[in-house]
Amino acid sequence: MGKRKSRAKPPPRKRMDKLDTVFCCPFCNHGSSVECRIDMKNLIGEATCRICQESFSTTITALTEPIDIYSEWIDECERVNNLEDDAT
Repeated sequence: MGKRKSRAKPPPRKRMDKLDTVFCCPFCNHGSSVECRIDMKNLIGEATCRICQESFSTTITALTEPIDIYSEWIDECERVNNLEDDAT
């Protein structure tokens, strides 16, 4: 005779933490003043600082998150700063 099967509970799903949508501005260095907006209709992502009014726009894909837009803005700022350093 065989044993009865136990009713084992399935393992709990790991909860993904939400990513930030508000960041620190690279120009005025004011914390949580940069807000990222995603326009899926036009495939445009925009990051704008509420304090110094600096903004950055980029093209996005269906998988783009606000942190991706902010990271691209930071990378672009570093690239421009490196070009200016090389010119002098």
